[in-house]
Amino acid sequence: MDKIQIIILAAGHGRRMNNESLPKALTPLKGKPLIIWLAEAIKKSGVCERPVIVVGQKSEMVKATLGQDYTYVTQSEQLGTGHAVMVARGELEGKAENIMVLYGDHPLVSSETIKKLTQAHLDSGNVLTMATVKIEDFNDWRKSFSDFGRITRASDGTISAIIEAKDASVEQKNILEVNPSYFVFRADWLWQNLAKLKSDNVQHEYYLTDLPKIAVSENEKITSVEIDPREALGVNTVEQLDLVDNNLK
Repeated sequence: MDKIQIIILAAGHGRRMNNESLPKALTPLKGKPLIIWLAEAIKKSGVCERPVIVVGQKSEMVKATLGQDYTYVTQSEQLGTGHAVMVARGELEGKAENIMVLYGDHPLVSSETIKKLTQAHLDSGNVLTMATVKIEDFNDWRKSFSDFGRITRASDGTISAIIEAKDASVEQKNILEVNPSYFVFRADWLWQNLAKLKSDNVQHEYYLTDLPKIAVSENEKITSVEIDPREALGVNTVEQLDLVDNNLK
């Protein structure tokens, strides 16, 4: 059984990218598809030899771009990040002790961060490890983080809750530690708790970000790893693509 397996979510349509002919993960960034930036970082990290890619519409284009070094599963309906991981369960259950989830439209994640998340998770023995981002404010290029969930901590410094931006009070919206949704799960806990996710939200989707709430409710400790805010930047719009381009090191 593998120590850790990585799932890359890459089924997004990219309707806001002004290019209906391409799935979002293949949007070019400095001449290279978004997902290739992440794939190269994973390979460099040495953490996972054969990531699982969750594909959707125009899946053949993604497969042709990435080639044979990956395992592909198809999310025929885009019902949220939690649902995407549910789709991968059949391929991965019983094959890996731990599961890391990353995103094909987040190209700035570094190999060092992938290694840090992995090591922190393995060292802690906790059911869940997550990246966090601390920022000084929500101005300038950091304004995109205003839509991220806010992280609250107990007096002992442990994570007590993740408050989604839409649910946050005015005071909570001023919290400067946010959730980029890069997770590593103990696999047995993940498969057991995916079934608890509900789609009773505005989008009627299953969100992976609900799993930390479940962990806290079960009194499970969550390990956190602070990362460079730029590594948390994702691409949903042309404006965000420009922002990522400008923050490439």
